[in-house]
Amino acid sequence: MQLFEDFKILFEQANWKNDLELGLIDSVLDKHPHIITTLGEGISESNGNNKLGRKDTPSIEQIVRAGIYKELKGLDYRGLEYHQEDSRIAALFIKIDPLRPYSFQLYQKYISRIKPAKLSEVLVELNKIAINEGLESLEKIRQDTTTIETNIHHPTNNSLIWDCIRTSNDHLNKLSKEIGGFSYRDYTKGAKNIFFKINNTASKDKKIKLFVKQLQTFTKCINQVSNVIKKKDNCVSIKAIAYMCLLEDLSPIMKQVYDISFRKELKGEKVPNSEKIFSIFERHTDIIVKGSRDIIFGHKINLTSGKSNLILDCYMERGNMSDSKIYAPTLDRVIENYDTIPRDSAVDGGFAV
Repeated sequence: MQLFEDFKILFEQANWKNDLELGLIDSVLDKHPHIITTLGEGISESNGNNKLGRKDTPSIEQIVRAGIYKELKGLDYRGLEYHQEDSRIAALFIKIDPLRPYSFQLYQKYISRIKPAKLSEVLVELNKIAINEGLESLEKIRQDTTTIETNIHHPTNNSLIWDCIRTSNDHLNKLSKEIGGFSYRDYTKGAKNIFFKINNTASKDKKIKLFVKQLQTFTKCINQVSNVIKKKDNCVSIKAIAYMCLLEDLSPIMKQVYDISFRKELKGEKVPNSEKIFSIFERHTDIIVKGSRDIIFGHKINLTSGKSNLILDCYMERGNMSDSKIYAPTLDRVIENYDTIPRDSAVDGGFAV
């Protein structure tokens, strides 16, 4: 195993003995530079053109290494900035001058440009390295699904309406400070009062009356936002333009929440999950129901592992697709990515047709 021979030589250096995982990753990146090239697609190519002297921005390799270090250590961008100055291993791994570190804003700007699709490609490349080193074979694979929750409160039509009203009011308040003579109507006080009343009312008839009143207030709020957006040409400062863009983005979501709430709470209609929204902040959130277990608001993740439990394929499904419909596409991806047909494939009963 050539990788392990290189690994042993690397650990003759004292610094790497304190962090075995980073040392191994450093070996892999140095031996396989195409991994950095793959992740670097989407990052400005001008960052890596000049290889001499100090640059105004990090090189593509430094950005990729900084992103890896950040995720491995579970840091935010401010923590990454601190580590590059405080830790010799961080500076060695990221390959920066510890006396002239980069700011967390700069790292955030460029690391966020790494595309999810490229991360999937790198996963496959790393697995191929493991296979070539004899750490994994593709004779036996196993598929299973799990769920991950998004960071949202439990969604109800009542809470979504309140989220829309208070968020739009917050944007309007900030916008008013940027535009002279701008005024707006604050609907949050009355809306908040009705929000709590709906939550604490058990009677269906009383709830309907409260929803009628809340939707009337919500309609006024939606109309106010629509009227403000029409005057976006009056924005002269960058901040005012930014707040106006936030209102433009929020406006169709407010209308969607109103439509869903009206149909469900007043007309008693069963709204399909595909037409619902579960958070105005994390709009990608799906509703996942697995058998008789609790409802999860997040995403379904399909994982494929090999004999050594190495993750060969990781795919996030949209919606609540049944496991039986996931099996064949996942197997096709494994065959396409690794040019090998697994001999055995194990799944649980949920994948049965």
